[in-house]
Amino acid sequence: MKKIRKAVIPAAGLGTRVLPATKAMPKEMLTIVDKPAIQYIVEEAAASGIEDVLIITNRGKGLLEDHFDRAPELEERLAADPGKAAVLEAVRNISRLCNVWYVRQKETKGLGHAVNCARSFVGGEPFAVLYGDDVIIGEDPACAQLIRAYEKYGLGVAGVKEVSAEAIRKYSSLKVQPLEGGCMRCTDMVEKPGPGEEFSLYSILGRCILPPEIFDILDSTPPGFGGEIQLTDAMKALAREKGMIAVDFTGKRYDMGSKLGVMQANVEVALGHPEIGEAFREYLRGLAGSI
Repeated sequence: MKKIRKAVIPAAGLGTRVLPATKAMPKEMLTIVDKPAIQYIVEEAAASGIEDVLIITNRGKGLLEDHFDRAPELEERLAADPGKAAVLEAVRNISRLCNVWYVRQKETKGLGHAVNCARSFVGGEPFAVLYGDDVIIGEDPACAQLIRAYEKYGLGVAGVKEVSAEAIRKYSSLKVQPLEGGCMRCTDMVEKPGPGEEFSLYSILGRCILPPEIFDILDSTPPGFGGEIQLTDAMKALAREKGMIAVDFTGKRYDMGSKLGVMQANVEVALGHPEIGEAFREYLRGLAGSI
């Protein structure tokens, strides 16, 4: 079985749910305290053993490439100040995480179309997909949890969480049967189900491991919900034909494509931040008393 060495991060969306912040800045560059969301995602991939990451971009996303590049002038300025040694190392480490590549999705035709842009990069290997909207923070990287399931079962893997009956309408719904631990066998799924169409309240949230044959499936997948090529529709075909594994991953997922998700991520990460955590906690205590 081939090792999972490559990951794809679709990051070509327009970020309309968080306008006007994303009018001139990619939503993936929205910060969680002191790091952009995309850095958390690349760090998760690297911590999971991924060596090469392809970020699917679009026009106006040049800041993404700049962030993972070296910044010689900034590094020189920081190196001249002995008190900035830790910051200098943090800045340098961004470009050392893994090999980061880029390709543009020339037309925004959906998540499935974006992933299909990675065909040449992936080649004939299984690969991870980490959605650019979803930051997942936990002690055990979510991507690593899915990779272990792929290595055990040899099938495509979807990272899932149980959501509310209201939320399932804007996500996907999976038909699952328990296996062991947090793993389940998945034999069918539906994108954005209407009332009565859902299989369960388990939904794919931000992570999956896919075999290379997904590209041929995507080639023959017609536009689905919203007139776009949906990755869920291609995974549905894979689940029906071969079966997939659903992993109820550990870790907290933040939807960085929503204003509430951005604020939740900042508050909760700030509370555990080594530099500002205690002061921020005291601030929230005082603020809570005035609400």
